[in-house]
Amino acid sequence: MLVAGRSVQAPTTTRTETARIRLGLVRVVTVPAYRLTSHDPTSVSGMRPCHVLRVFTRGDIGGNHLGVVNDLTGLDDETMQTIATELGFSETVFIDWMEEGTPHVRIFTPAIEMPFAGHPLVGAAWVLASMGPGTVTEMTCGVGSIPFSAEADSAWVDTPLVADVRVADDGADIAAAAGIPEPVRAWWAMMPLPYLVLDLGTAEAVSKASPDIPKLTEVGAGMTYIVGSQGDDLRVRFFAPGAGVPEDPATGSAASAYAAVRTFEGEPEGAITIHQGEEIGHPSTIQLMWAPGRASLGGSVRRDEVRILER
Repeated sequence: MLVAGRSVQAPTTTRTETARIRLGLVRVVTVPAYRLTSHDPTSVSGMRPCHVLRVFTRGDIGGNHLGVVNDLTGLDDETMQTIATELGFSETVFIDWMEEGTPHVRIFTPAIEMPFAGHPLVGAAWVLASMGPGTVTEMTCGVGSIPFSAEADSAWVDTPLVADVRVADDGADIAAAAGIPEPVRAWWAMMPLPYLVLDLGTAEAVSKASPDIPKLTEVGAGMTYIVGSQGDDLRVRFFAPGAGVPEDPATGSAASAYAAVRTFEGEPEGAITIHQGEEIGHPSTIQLMWAPGRASLGGSVRRDEVRILER
């Protein structure tokens, strides 16, 4: 996970070990996952569980950490933001699910609430399918309805494919100001937040890039996705200082932005494997497919632990 720009290994727990971490407004107690039942979110002394996942893993390694809270009783917006900030993951997702209704998810980075983000939706889909009653195949978020499917160790979500894409005439200037190699092409995609997509041509150029993160925010490119070809696959990195995340290990929303760019460039359907996160020690793999009106994101999921949140 990322904390103040540093890559930090998430705490782990054995089946006999319990760790306690005191945070600002919440107290986190890490307990073995087997002590929770699938359908009882308050099964440990009435406390609130947070499932800690890694999404878009490469086998059993890497992936992007995610907190999933599926009991929102008594949580207001401020407290959800505080939990996300103090957990320190790229995102924490909160699932609001009334019986017989469609689950609604809210997504928070350490700094802001996001209307849409890919790896939280994939993680939420996996939790809903593997720990819920298995009766839903759809959820909603800030951009509308998200159909999903999941199996033992993976999940897929279908996301709306944005149509608001344009060539970024200022892309080369932004790249130069931030110390990024000159792009071959550049685009803006509204996700609905503005994402700058820079094609650097090669995976080597992507890997060697060392952008000035504060400058990206200063020049209005707080969500910047750099991409380059890696054989038939794609090598990418995503810098999101605008959301309080200097560099993200695996970014589904940016992959969806890339699908929108490919559609804009005359490829209405396709599929590609995306590699991300090597540069910060979290190798991740995202499977992307797109067709008119939608982008499908999929990958493997691992659950590391359950943390118990107390107000």
